[in-house]
Amino acid sequence: MAQFLRDRRGRITPADVGLPSGLSTRRIPGLRREELAALAGVSVDYYIRIEQGRETAPSDAVLGALAKALHLTPDEHTHLLGLADQAAGRTARRPPSEPRPVTPGVHVLLESLRPSPAYVLDEINDLLAANPEALALMPGLDDWPPVHRNTIRYTFLHPTARSLFADWDRVAANCLAHLRTAQLTAPDRVDAVVAELSEASPEFTTLWNRHEVRIKRAGSTDFQHPVIGRVTLANEALSLVGESQRVLVYQAPPGTPEHDALVLLAMTAEKAHVGGA
Repeated sequence: MAQFLRDRRGRITPADVGLPSGLSTRRIPGLRREELAALAGVSVDYYIRIEQGRETAPSDAVLGALAKALHLTPDEHTHLLGLADQAAGRTARRPPSEPRPVTPGVHVLLESLRPSPAYVLDEINDLLAANPEALALMPGLDDWPPVHRNTIRYTFLHPTARSLFADWDRVAANCLAHLRTAQLTAPDRVDAVVAELSEASPEFTTLWNRHEVRIKRAGSTDFQHPVIGRVTLANEALSLVGESQRVLVYQAPPGTPEHDALVLLAMTAEKAHVGGA
């Protein structure tokens, strides 16, 4: 919690919150502790205790005031509350979840979505199920053993990912921002992923230390695919009620070049499946 607050304080400038920058040179970027404390309506000493980890049970009202002063997004505010629960040893606001198998009905759903690539991810982006088009969309992912298939691991460690994602920097930052949200419900599993990828990828460490927090929602992704070429696909993230799983679907309106590309991808996936059989 303290590290998250220090990071966010360093990102807010006096101008962002309507304060004069002053004539003196600032030793570090961002707000001073006393400035943030004044904006949040708490004493400087009390805020310093929070940021130094000596105050482990600030109230929701104080955290809400800090979130407002730091211009936190709703996702970041929720994350801060969860970190405070951990620091105080309180029961998490959402019960920790255990990995569960994908239900038969969801497997049918993935098949019915073809030719749109669709797959199921858990909280740490382990790939739990996918239709053939989803595997074809990320070349090389299905070469890994099923227990090793994770879209964050793929993004940072698979050599194809750098050329596949036309905007790799944005994709990488977004997937880590979503992984941060799982710290509250699956901390041990998140720690394992972070330990593995931090050792293997300096870029992962740099992005992880930015403390971005953002739940994956609808958007679009630019691909430079070896089979279907350059294509931008819309994506939807659908949470499964009662499960710590979400379905990601890439799609395009019928009659568009992007949809034609997906049909070609489906034909390629089908040939690969038949050839493998």
